[in-house]
Amino acid sequence: MTADIWLSLPPDELEDLPPVAGAGYRYRYWNGGPDFPADPAECVFYTYPYLQPAEISVRVLSEMTSLRVIQTLSAGTDHLAPGLASLHPGVRLCNAKGVHDASTAELALALTLASLRALPSFVRGQDAEEWRAGFYPSLADKSVLIVGYGSIGAAIEDRLAPFECARVARVARAARTTARGEVHGLADVPSLLPNADVVILSTPLTERTKGLVDAEFLAQMKDGALLVNVARGQVVDTQALLAEVTTGRITAALDVTDPEPLPSGHPLWHAPGVLISPHVGGSTSAFRPRAERLLIRQIARFVAGEPLDNLVLTTE
Repeated sequence: MTADIWLSLPPDELEDLPPVAGAGYRYRYWNGGPDFPADPAECVFYTYPYLQPAEISVRVLSEMTSLRVIQTLSAGTDHLAPGLASLHPGVRLCNAKGVHDASTAELALALTLASLRALPSFVRGQDAEEWRAGFYPSLADKSVLIVGYGSIGAAIEDRLAPFECARVARVARAARTTARGEVHGLADVPSLLPNADVVILSTPLTERTKGLVDAEFLAQMKDGALLVNVARGQVVDTQALLAEVTTGRITAALDVTDPEPLPSGHPLWHAPGVLISPHVGGSTSAFRPRAERLLIRQIARFVAGEPLDNLVLTTE
């Protein structure tokens, strides 16, 4: 019996995609459109469409009665939570660890530099034909705290290295030691915040990190500190953040917000000291080649019956 591998990138555009017909599989292309390419019940490997509305992409999971693997093209998998309960036991969920490291780390650094060096003000000055000279903060000699030290957090630190930061502290779910030094657990965050000039959030959204950056967290940040969020909007309590930035005590650069997309008229749009980008951490020219390499590798492993990379969970 032949089973289907659903890809959200066109198979004929993927060089080196392993031949699967001899192993009893067929490739199907579906990127979240209204019509399915085949019967979802025959799908065994599902590549979750990237940057597509979840309404269809998640709902189809309940019809995938033969499913064995879900491969996302995003680093996070929180958006899949509503559909996992409909799956039978034994389905492996794999994320796109490594695909977005370069892009997201670039944006984290860009947001940090733009905020510190007042680039938004310069753009507004250019629009108004105003020469806004002055003395502005530098990233050099700043202490940076990275909250969420997975592959993206490590890539952010890679890009901080040439900027002469005074110190980089790292936080992950569990404490450990790396070649670069100590990685603190989440419980250490309160003791690290008062010394951080820049706090960069790159943690996945979990029950433990949802609302992590609340009023207490923000109150522990030092005066004049910058909060940079390239994680998920719900990691930050929006009302608590608004209360702090409105006073001018801290500033923020946000690639993600809660709610998202940020609706017209929301106070975050015009809050003082806030720079917003529209969740574009991963959507760059670096995405496609890395996504292709991941899919080719994962499918080759799947067809050969080998362990898959980036396993997040197996349904029970």
